[in-house]
Amino acid sequence: MQKVQQHAEREILAPTLLCDAKGNLNPAAIGFSRKPFIDSNLKGHFMRKKKWNYWCVYGEDILFSATISHLDYAAVCFVYFLDYETQRFYEKTVTIPLGQRVRMPTQVLETVKFSNNEMTIQLLHMQDETHMTVTISDFDGDMLHADLLIEHPAKDDSLNVVIPWNRQLFQHTAKHHTLPTSGFVKIGDKRYSFSPEDSFAVLDYGRGVWPREASWNWAMASQRVGKQRIGLNFGGKWTDGTGMTENAVFVDGHMTKIHEDVIFTYDENDFMKPWRIRSKFTSDVNLTFTPFFKREAKTNAKLVTSSVYQLVGYFSGSVILENGSRLAIPQMLGCAEEHKAKW
Repeated sequence: MQKVQQHAEREILAPTLLCDAKGNLNPAAIGFSRKPFIDSNLKGHFMRKKKWNYWCVYGEDILFSATISHLDYAAVCFVYFLDYETQRFYEKTVTIPLGQRVRMPTQVLETVKFSNNEMTIQLLHMQDETHMTVTISDFDGDMLHADLLIEHPAKDDSLNVVIPWNRQLFQHTAKHHTLPTSGFVKIGDKRYSFSPEDSFAVLDYGRGVWPREASWNWAMASQRVGKQRIGLNFGGKWTDGTGMTENAVFVDGHMTKIHEDVIFTYDENDFMKPWRIRSKFTSDVNLTFTPFFKREAKTNAKLVTSSVYQLVGYFSGSVILENGSRLAIPQMLGCAEEHKAKW
């Protein structure tokens, strides 16, 4: 049974520029694509542009994450890891005022690098692979060295969306899921191995011009469930009312785009209580997220404040795919977050 769409988001099928000659949103870029067609040619908008490449890799033993971001007035780079069993967690952040040496490319899949005397992050992209290397001499008192090879299967869909608040405020987000990952992360004497059969990376690429204050929810997972590679991506608050969503499900590289807003229900006084993620009008998305770990990241620099609560836990429930079939999610490791920023 073919599903009836409540409203159709425009699908972009060819390379398109994000901005016009003045640096405002190009109306032709509003929509979503299954390949990274959008060129984020941001310019102007003094101090309002936000750019980031966030990676999260789910290994069998640990979650490992590395990010290079640029907020116009500073570059912020951070690395963290969580050992699922022992719940050992550590995060290191480096902030570079003005960030003049950090170049953020306009294409989703391009090389990005950062290096200073505290931290080196290299995200080298070539021929459908991203080679991630991270070196930190003092990471919770240990040397950290990560060397990961992330595959981008050529036939896989990815989620690439342009969210229009208005012509001056907009965001290009790209969420690339279930990317098979091999290699290792070594922290001190402890070495964690990653195999492409069971370890998957998620890329969150963002380029846009943001309002002074923003808040959002994001839920995501990339795991092998039975014999299938499953990816979940749901966003809330920031896309509401724009006519676009960042909601999608991936099964073995094929994306079902969910055009409906989803509602996140959770206790802001106790983030460790179960979360509910439901589609707004139908029962197409019906998930419960049960956390087992809470990451807090807070910044308070007077003009700039940021509060992130990222939970690691398990999704269970179901999602209806575009062919009308029901995808059961029995217990799937992933993350959900609340982020509030004044930037």
